Amino acid sequence: MTHLIGPTGSRRRRRFLFMPVLLVAAVALVFVAGAQAVHDLNFQLDGNTAASSTTTKGGHTQNLDWDSFFNSSGAKTPVLPDATRPGFTASTFVKDFNTTTKGGKVVFDTSDSSTYTVGSKDLDDVSGWTCTPANNVTDKGDIQNAYSVAYTDPATGHQILYFALERNSNTGDANVAFWFLQGEDNCTGSTAWTGHHADGDVLVVSAFTNGGTVSTIDAYRWNGGANGSLGTTPVAHGVDCQSAGTLPGDTTCATANKTSITTPWQTDDKNLGLGTSLSTAEFFEGGLDLTNSGLGGKCFNTFVGDTRSSQSLTATLYDFARGTLGECTSTTVTTPSLPAPGTTSTTIPASGTLSVTDSALITVTGVDTFSGSVAFSLCGPFDAASSTTCASGGVPAGSASVTSSPATKTSSTMTITEAGRYCWRAEFSGDSTAGVPGSSDSRSSECFTVGPRQSSLLTTAGAGPVDFGNPVTDTATLSNTANHQGSGGPAGSTDGSINPLTAGGKAGGSITFTLYKADCSTLATGTGTNPQSVSPVSGDATYGPVSFTPDAPGTYHWVASYNGDSPNTLGTDHNTACDDTAEDVIVRTIPTNLMTKQSWYPNDTATITSSVAGNDLGTGGTLVFTLYNTATCTGTVLYKETKANVGGAHSVELSTSNPGGGDTGTTSFNATTAYADAAGSIAGPFSWKVVYTPAAADTAHTGKQSACTAASTEKFSTTYTNDPGPGTALP
Repeated sequence: MTHLIGPTGSRRRRRFLFMPVLLVAAVALVFVAGAQAVHDLNFQLDGNTAASSTTTKGGHTQNLDWDSFFNSSGAKTPVLPDATRPGFTASTFVKDFNTTTKGGKVVFDTSDSSTYTVGSKDLDDVSGWTCTPANNVTDKGDIQNAYSVAYTDPATGHQILYFALERNSNTGDANVAFWFLQGEDNCTGSTAWTGHHADGDVLVVSAFTNGGTVSTIDAYRWNGGANGSLGTTPVAHGVDCQSAGTLPGDTTCATANKTSITTPWQTDDKNLGLGTSLSTAEFFEGGLDLTNSGLGGKCFNTFVGDTRSSQSLTATLYDFARGTLGECTSTTVTTPSLPAPGTTSTTIPASGTLSVTDSALITVTGVDTFSGSVAFSLCGPFDAASSTTCASGGVPAGSASVTSSPATKTSSTMTITEAGRYCWRAEFSGDSTAGVPGSSDSRSSECFTVGPRQSSLLTTAGAGPVDFGNPVTDTATLSNTANHQGSGGPAGSTDGSINPLTAGGKAGGSITFTLYKADCSTLATGTGTNPQSVSPVSGDATYGPVSFTPDAPGTYHWVASYNGDSPNTLGTDHNTACDDTAEDVIVRTIPTNLMTKQSWYPNDTATITSSVAGNDLGTGGTLVFTLYNTATCTGTVLYKETKANVGGAHSVELSTSNPGGGDTGTTSFNATTAYADAAGSIAGPFSWKVVYTPAAADTAHTGKQSACTAASTEKFSTTYTNDPGPGTALP
């Protein structure tokens, strides 16, 4: 094995160490005015895990130790960052031993699932390391617990790393190291490590005696990435934090317990057994000022403590304890523009297009300067009932650079033209140079559903009733449709559902009209097609009329149905229950009309009587009946009838014989009315004049005529009402 600085205790080693101490001392004089020593800050580097009585060093109140960050089970208490621990940004605790039960008692188990295999070297890239389970780790090189805390001094902004480990035995001096890696490198089982070095990864190497004194601690920088190399010149050098020779402005120092100590959590001491006690020189802790070392501005996410054969960079590596420090974190939280807050879905508009965006809040902790980008993707459409998210793939939706935290970035505006489930994904690249991990958000909260539009169909039957033999008609008005999806588009959306090349046209489909008989379950029969369809439909409009001629009188019902235009427009029916009276139509039998107009023939009767009882009228007299068109026996003669040979008896009664009994010129008279005469019309007035003339030989009797005076004229008028039609049905 090649030793860079000689074996422990050698003259060469002492000479080499002495020179860097002088150099660091000189450098420290430069920092002392502007930076505190790493052991003078809030954290106690005093060789134990317990926060002892508060002390003040370099203007800082030292009141925190390892038990200020982890509880008795090794859990983070509190989880950092936390307001009660200002400046402390991340922490990790790794238990690296197993227990087993023997004789009913829980005891230490010598098996260890995380050790290096022969050939793993610090000079190699992470991918060159190999791990394996083992049962023969040297007692003094067997790590029990390892832990680390990251700190940024609020006063100076200096980044500090604190680190510690416990070993199983103090039989002999010990060499330990700590890798602080920016990546999330790891190894389990018997495999090669995953991941690679990043430029600025840090290796801290230290040696301490079995008496608990730290001789030196050095920090080295990895230069370049996976193909880079470990710088062999320390970027920081220090000694025991509790030594009188510790520099006032030291960049790094370490210390070990010089007496037995108690830990809050379970550990194991080879001699004391499983418990909470550690013997002298079984506990090691240290600190490194990254800023003073020129290592600041990085995020260290993986912590690896190890034991080794020497401080040499080519030393054989024994046991390791790997934990996630997570000094740098990034989170991506996205908020889609649709749907509205508090909802999970929206309805596609009539235009069939929706403009949507996604915004991402990127938060980076642990470093102020970084350079990354966030890329957006939109996936879909999926089935509305699906639980699929946009975990991969999708249509690219733009990207934006991210150089500060927090930062809110917005995607490109995307056009959706199809109903269904859509999901966003935002992926933050992180910054491998600064150790900022990437992050993404494709949770179900990034999904939303675009529902189809519910169309509406209103129908109107043609006016009725309709005479049998004529057609009945129906018309439908379709509304609330949505244009169908577009066509063509970018990769991931060739069907036009996202960012189509061509916009979709108006909703298609067909409307079916069906005419039912009165029971609404039997199709009407007759002339024409029943049911019949109107196709193609072209969006909101009025369709029809359609017609059908029933073969029997009766009451009929129209029912209409639109089949929709999937996936954007749902179908709809109208009057399926036959309860819309506007869709009823009556086909009636051919009706007859009846109207009346009255007419009559007026007649008159007269009695002539001798005024002397027992005296007879002489024969040969005349009786003349004359009908006038006035009430005063004047005016136009409408009818005249003369009776001859009147007499020969005491009393004679004679009547007219209209029609046909009148004198020449007025043989008949008919009083008539018209169909259109108003109700309560009057025919008349009419008056009769009756004249009796005795025979010339009858000198015993006088002639007579009916009175033609205003009060006594024989007159009449007739009030009448005709039926103007069409009449009523037979009872």
